[in-house]
Amino acid sequence: MSRRPIHPRPEAASLEELQAQGLLIVPHPAQAELLAHPARFKVVACGRRWGKTQMAKLALVERAMCGQQTWWLAPTYGMASQVWRDLRRIGLALRGQISAQERRIDLPNGGLMSARSAHMADWLRGVGLDYVVLDEAAYMSAEVWPQIVRPMLLDRRGGALFISTPRGQNWFWDVYCLGLDAQQPDWAAFHYPSSSNPLIDPAELDAIRRVTRERVWREEYLAEFVADEGAVFRLVRQAVRAPAQPIYQPDHVYSAGIDWGREDDYTAIVVLDASTHQMVALDRFHQIGWAVQRDRLRRLADLWRPSLIYAESNAIGAPNIEALQAEGLAVRPFAMTASSKGPLIQALALAIERGELALLDDETLVGELMAYGQERLPSGLYRYSAPPGGHDDTVIALALAWHAAQSGGFRLDFF
Repeated sequence: MSRRPIHPRPEAASLEELQAQGLLIVPHPAQAELLAHPARFKVVACGRRWGKTQMAKLALVERAMCGQQTWWLAPTYGMASQVWRDLRRIGLALRGQISAQERRIDLPNGGLMSARSAHMADWLRGVGLDYVVLDEAAYMSAEVWPQIVRPMLLDRRGGALFISTPRGQNWFWDVYCLGLDAQQPDWAAFHYPSSSNPLIDPAELDAIRRVTRERVWREEYLAEFVADEGAVFRLVRQAVRAPAQPIYQPDHVYSAGIDWGREDDYTAIVVLDASTHQMVALDRFHQIGWAVQRDRLRRLADLWRPSLIYAESNAIGAPNIEALQAEGLAVRPFAMTASSKGPLIQALALAIERGELALLDDETLVGELMAYGQERLPSGLYRYSAPPGGHDDTVIALALAWHAAQSGGFRLDFF
């Protein structure tokens, strides 16, 4: 009876082979310096595209290949999924046993790699670990580290790597300060702006700098811990310098923006002189019918003859825009979504911060601009809104008018 030939199981890939296959990086000098540091807890504040995720994957895989129990912890399930896909490919090359349901890879030498979300942190309790990476740590709850993760490292005297861009001076700032404290020998803090990545073209950073607000640039690319985390608009009062009684100039181009509202919300209309970047009119009202609202816009249009008007098209906006277009006004719809609102607000904030836009001295407008807030989400995007109980109608109308002013500067004779 013939026997089937026995083929030996292929050997697991070495670290060098994983790097040669592109599954892990060969660290650049700054990354190599950090990886070689002996501190048990390393806190890394770094700018966008510095390579923190790739560096941390290398640190985690190296430890798992030495038989250690390791976890990758991210703020959300989606962020953990991105890293899990990479770890799964690495696990296959290491001949590991993979459980997609548990997001767990058991290596032949007893090492473990697992990718988890900190969204439901209490579900993570009860595990002993040798090493954990806290990815985008600044976007996790302040309780995750001291109450959940730190006890996991107790019996094994495990280590941790905190990697993140800063998010104001929250708990990530607190552990960063531990790394700066000479009385905390287990801790070390590292700061790397995006420019310290030798693979990034300095000209690319210069191009980003020219179109990025100061606060975003400092936090996202310089990796600075900026105290006023929630502020959107800076230098608002310095921007209040538009003439109090502007006069229509026939040779100038004008633009306008409309944010619709009714009942508890306000409708706001802002008109800009697109030729001089000066605000010339603001009308704000509520609890009146749509026909009256459109009439008030028509009167402003007759006075300032804007070449382009952007109006929010969501819900109640669409039928009003159609009615205004039927009357001959140069109105274009603007769909306000999570992806479109961010660039709209950022463009206005940049213009105000750089002194490119002069505002009227209107108490409501100034108050709404100064109170307007932002919250950075784990995805890296920002959520923009008025504070609870506040309004943002003049902010949105101004942002739409500025968007119209920057959309070509052409003149349409609709009136």
